[in-house]
Amino acid sequence: MSGDGDGPSQDSRNDLSGASRDVVQAGNVAGGIHFHQGRGQERTGPTPRQLPAAVHAFVNRTDELRQLKAILTDRSGDRLVVSVHVVAGTAGAGKTSLVLHWAHEVKDHFPDGQLFINLRGYDPGEPVTANQALRRFLGALGVPAERIPQDVDEAASLYRSLLAERRLLIILDNAATVSQVRPLLPGGGNSLVIVTSRSRLGGLAVRDGARHLSLGTLPEQEAVALLRAVTSGYRPEDGEEKLSELSRLCARLPLALRIAAERAASHPHMKIDDLIADLRDESALWDALSTGIDEEAEAVRSVFAWSYRALPEQSARLFRLLGLHPGPEFSLHAAAALAELPPRRTRPLLDDLVGAHLLEQIAPDRFQFHDLLRAFAAHQVQNDESAEQRSIALRRVLEWYLHTAYGAQGWIKPLEPRISPAERTGVVAPLGFSDYDAAVDWSDREHTTLTRLVPTALAAGFDTLAWQLAVVLWDARSPSSSVLDWLETGRAGLEAAERGNEPAVRIRLLNNLGMAYRQCHRFEEGLERHQRARELARAEGLPFDEARSNNLIGLIHLDSRELDPAAEHFERAAAQFRELDETRRVAMALSNIASTMLDAGRLREAEAAVEEALAAHRELNNERSIGNALNILAEVRLEQGDHSAALNAIEEALDIALNLRSHTLEGFWLLTLGDIQRATARLGEALASYQRSAKLHRGLKNRGREALAWRGTGQAYVAMGRHDEAVAFHRQAVTVHAELADTWQRALELDCLAAAVEPQDPGAARAHWAEARECLAAYADPRAVALRTRIGERTAGL
Repeated sequence: MSGDGDGPSQDSRNDLSGASRDVVQAGNVAGGIHFHQGRGQERTGPTPRQLPAAVHAFVNRTDELRQLKAILTDRSGDRLVVSVHVVAGTAGAGKTSLVLHWAHEVKDHFPDGQLFINLRGYDPGEPVTANQALRRFLGALGVPAERIPQDVDEAASLYRSLLAERRLLIILDNAATVSQVRPLLPGGGNSLVIVTSRSRLGGLAVRDGARHLSLGTLPEQEAVALLRAVTSGYRPEDGEEKLSELSRLCARLPLALRIAAERAASHPHMKIDDLIADLRDESALWDALSTGIDEEAEAVRSVFAWSYRALPEQSARLFRLLGLHPGPEFSLHAAAALAELPPRRTRPLLDDLVGAHLLEQIAPDRFQFHDLLRAFAAHQVQNDESAEQRSIALRRVLEWYLHTAYGAQGWIKPLEPRISPAERTGVVAPLGFSDYDAAVDWSDREHTTLTRLVPTALAAGFDTLAWQLAVVLWDARSPSSSVLDWLETGRAGLEAAERGNEPAVRIRLLNNLGMAYRQCHRFEEGLERHQRARELARAEGLPFDEARSNNLIGLIHLDSRELDPAAEHFERAAAQFRELDETRRVAMALSNIASTMLDAGRLREAEAAVEEALAAHRELNNERSIGNALNILAEVRLEQGDHSAALNAIEEALDIALNLRSHTLEGFWLLTLGDIQRATARLGEALASYQRSAKLHRGLKNRGREALAWRGTGQAYVAMGRHDEAVAFHRQAVTVHAELADTWQRALELDCLAAAVEPQDPGAARAHWAEARECLAAYADPRAVALRTRIGERTAGL
């Protein structure tokens, strides 16, 4: 595929690298191909140590700690009787603090490490999905980012395989639903999962045998002990009765108690009566503003407000402005952009908020809120900042992301046309990137926030910012992200461009949406967007955009195996690009012509076109397009019987895909490598290549190409004489192609299925071949005619 998304049809073939000790098995094919490590292998990779620091001055919760410690003594032989435990309790009850305190005490019982994630189930924004959590865990277990399946089922399968012989402690913090948790549970082994939640998550008990530990408010004596522990050395004279009153005002909830204690410790010369009076006044205010929520929640909000109003003005201002941030976590520089302060001045303000327990630092220069505090910050910014001030601050941070993404785009897609983003209104400079990897790392790290920027800008009425962000983020996406994640961005950006009467932007976003829909196998929706873009380009007198739309329409026809219309559109696009002296685009169109000729079985024409395209791409040094042309050339050489040349070409292409960290390119080109390996009887390597391709395409939600990987797997199993396993893969692939209404691929798959079942059931094979011939009736190109003839000859003897 080239940088425009212009690339080959789904007919082409593909690779992965894998060791001969790895085994591919059909299993439940509906769940994908499963990859398992052979028995007796030594485990390699890092030992994760992800536990956050235990809370300072943890006291009491004696009974609950005893119940947690009993988990490790409740064993049957060397196995835990129950491997999943849910710690449930109200917001602010100290569930995370309790679990982390215990975890640090027992971590040596888990020699293979500890995994921890905050699932943000009750955050005002979007929760962490199981898929996102799995990606983080798999990375911590040593799986390279480019090898992690994006689909939750495939990722969970790999995760369970890695945990099968390990003993890890896994803490899933702030889960809201069972669906967030279940894919993160080990399938067996001796790992332990602790889940914290405001809900009991009863489904885990029913299906997964989870046990529950309920956490309520602290008894008064323990609440007072917590206040004393935090203020120890600062306020030795505070009496028991006054501390009891303070604890009651905090509803005896640890989160509120700690914030109150920090306030008291930071004002050692202020009488406790005055502290209590202040908090009581704050409580009265919240009572007056009560929305009918429970008493404990009102008490927690009172403590938040009490602590917030005690902050220095600049720290308080930063706290509330952070309530405008669209993502669940943020960097130092994003916070600085919101506050319109240099990072060096923002850092001590963030330190103030962390010190007051109003913010949590999760990594160097990265921060997050407790979900209750994020909601409180969002409330305060509405109350304490005018609508104009909120709008200006939100614009600043959105502009900061736009200009930073613009810099990342320059590395990730350097040859794509670039817009000129609006000038920044803020003083905080965007991030710069030293190389391609740094830009991709930033895009990966900020992925969740980036998906929320355009809808946020649109809702705020920043139409120009919204469409500029949508355009830039298309090319600043991580190469291994699913295009599905961009669809909402694209639709919101298009709405903004339509509201702002920006025809050139509408054309670009329509074409980007068309490419996205095509990659999702939603061809009708993709074709409609490209046709709208072409009509608008003609009306606006924009010949480049018209040519580009023709090229993209050709790709839709090519994927639909409408070869004559595809060739016509590619030829038309090539001619238009020549008139415009767009050499790179001419070469792209030539690559697509080569794919069309290859799919039709016209090898000489395909060879001539792809060699011309490859030479042009090499001269222009466009890596993606070079790789695309090499993949086509490898397929041509494979069909010509020149296996050595085919292998050289596809290995060079795959080096490009891996260098670009692109799952889309790697997954597609792995199919070609698998075909070459199968043709040269390297069947174990072929199976590994097809398996890797299937996983990548499942993660990218490209069912059609995933089914092509299943086809290759089935053909390899036939070559190994393992017909039953081959049949399972081919049947599933037939089903997928039928569901996608892909008649051509269905015909090819039926032919493979017939060959797989023929040794055991010639009658079934005859029926499959008859169905394949019916599917082929609609096609008259040389390849289709040859396939019909071959099937006819094959069935004549049955």
